[in-house]
Amino acid sequence: MADADEYGAQVTKQGSLVRQLKKDGAEPEKIKAEVDKLKNMKGELEKLLKAQSASEPQLNRAAFDQMLVRKFFVVPSFEIHGGVAGLFDLGPPACGLKANILNMWREHFVLQENMLEMDCTNLTPHNVLKTSGHVDRFTDLMVKDDVTGVCARADKLLEDAIDHLIDNNPTMSQAEKDEHLLIQRQADAYKPEEIDVLLKKYDVKSPEGNPFGASFPFNLMFKTTIGPEGTSDAYLRPETAQGLFVNFKRLVEYNAGKLPFAAAQIGLGFRNEISPKGGLLRVREFCMAEIEHFCDPNDKAYPRFELVKDKVLTLFSSDNQLSTGKTEQMTIGEAVGKKMVDNETLGFFLARTQIFCERIGMDPARIRFRQHLKTEMAHYACDCWDLEVKTSYGWMECAGHADRSAYDLTVHAKATNTDLVATKMLSKPQTVEIAKIKLNRKQLGMVFKAEQRAVANAIDDLAQSWANFEPFAAKLEADGKAEIAGFEVTKDMFSYEKKNKTIHEVKYTPSVIEPSFGIGRILYSLLEHCFDIRENDEQRTFLKFKPVVAPIKVAVLALQKDKQFEPIISDLKASLMDLNLSSRIDDSTASLGKRYARADEVGIPFAITVDFDTVSSSTVTLRDRDTMQQIRAKISDIVGLLKALCTEKMVWEDVVAKYGLVAGADEEGEEGEKKPQGKTFIQSTGRGRFSRPTVV
Repeated sequence: MADADEYGAQVTKQGSLVRQLKKDGAEPEKIKAEVDKLKNMKGELEKLLKAQSASEPQLNRAAFDQMLVRKFFVVPSFEIHGGVAGLFDLGPPACGLKANILNMWREHFVLQENMLEMDCTNLTPHNVLKTSGHVDRFTDLMVKDDVTGVCARADKLLEDAIDHLIDNNPTMSQAEKDEHLLIQRQADAYKPEEIDVLLKKYDVKSPEGNPFGASFPFNLMFKTTIGPEGTSDAYLRPETAQGLFVNFKRLVEYNAGKLPFAAAQIGLGFRNEISPKGGLLRVREFCMAEIEHFCDPNDKAYPRFELVKDKVLTLFSSDNQLSTGKTEQMTIGEAVGKKMVDNETLGFFLARTQIFCERIGMDPARIRFRQHLKTEMAHYACDCWDLEVKTSYGWMECAGHADRSAYDLTVHAKATNTDLVATKMLSKPQTVEIAKIKLNRKQLGMVFKAEQRAVANAIDDLAQSWANFEPFAAKLEADGKAEIAGFEVTKDMFSYEKKNKTIHEVKYTPSVIEPSFGIGRILYSLLEHCFDIRENDEQRTFLKFKPVVAPIKVAVLALQKDKQFEPIISDLKASLMDLNLSSRIDDSTASLGKRYARADEVGIPFAITVDFDTVSSSTVTLRDRDTMQQIRAKISDIVGLLKALCTEKMVWEDVVAKYGLVAGADEEGEEGEKKPQGKTFIQSTGRGRFSRPTVV
């Protein structure tokens, strides 16, 4: 098989088949046959991918990792104490980079789309995450070494024990082997008492030879308690979204009842990963930026979709994943028109995400959107697409875009008996059939006490549509009792009659379309995409950050150590600060070329050099990191030029066209050092600033 993409599609299709067979409860023998086939196919695909990657340019991982640590972009947390897996600290340059990414994200999404931004608590009560499904969904069975206290996943221990048993018994009959493999395939489906029996059967012990205690559920969420009593269970949130969902009622009121609208939040999420790996790609504490767009389930058009409909995206549809294995390039307008992407709102956010990634400097050739297969999506989801970015680890999910239908608001409304609904005015009044209810509040109060109001609200809600109420009424008449919202009511608690009602508005539970961004993964991917090595010099690494996202915009340097340069450099620094341009002064004794290289390595896009011509003519050189070209301009112009370059009002080619290149600069960007004929000083005045520049 020569084409890795096509063969990869066959592997994806086979994996989807295996998941479906397990979901449908197929015969164990049939599942085994398909699993074995899948394993063989994955082996062949790995060979094809290795052959393919050998011909592609590779990231110099050693140089990249060394640069990240040496320049203090990222380091293990608590490093001097041995560190903790899955926890990392960002150093000054990475903090600046992250802040700029978040500022651009807020401007690109929150401000331009008039979103309502919130900042919700990290602590989330148990009942909230129980309602959302996280308490059940994030649980694995664990066992604990009673002597050392070390924990491990029970299902993985069982799987490894069976592998070890089979590998060390070459004469084992096929029938006996199949029996063990059947147990292995079901390892993650056993109940605690079942897996405990099997661990004893296979004599599973810890690496130190100690027996494990009974298995227990391990939740991937970090658990804590609220209050000194320790009785109110809570978790560090695994995502930011739930805070927005539970505040929907206030959000829609703040927005004057108008839909569609979006709420956004930037904050931390926490997941107690069992085996974190891949550096910043899988960590236990991470920054997320999430959007919850609320809209009418029957109208998912987006008012600004026309602005992005011609944006070309690389799309990897579920159909292509199961057939050709090839991506397609098409406009988002065409993709929505063909229903490859389900609706305009989802399509709009895909296009805006692509534009955002390009704005911060990611390589468009290494960006794609992959559609979830039907076997991957939750039962309530309509359509889901992941932003995937190509890194040295392969294609990495950096953002998800999911049409979650009305699931989230529905479950929270049901659990709290709260109306999480929106109202839509009708163009013409309509007549509908309802059930007019007369409650026996005395009887309701005697039976339900504090929950009387919840029961009354449930009856009233159901009565708004006779079609919905009629089956409930029929059961009530037949049995004398019926269940509603988890409560059993009887005929003597209320009476009803069928009536016509004229309505001018309808209430509905909004659908939610959720773009969710992993900022740590985006930051890491950007670092890889911007990492480069100077031609013919593997020791000179540099980062090609776009000026708008670079943590430090300008390096301010002196040609050499000289006291007459100091007031000029100080005034330049102050002038840059006045325009919110971050800068760094490097006044070390290293050669100018080495100082340029140091600035390049942390991604500083521009460097101002003060030399003896500055003293005599009030001019400085300005160097571009990527081309290593230089121009010379008046000090009064230079800060304005930099402001224009760093806000993308100008590009370097515009500057060169206006000022021309400095002659005689070598390939290192270092001019020959000019010796002064005599000592001349520029006197600084006032606050020590140069005259305020006009921004180009």
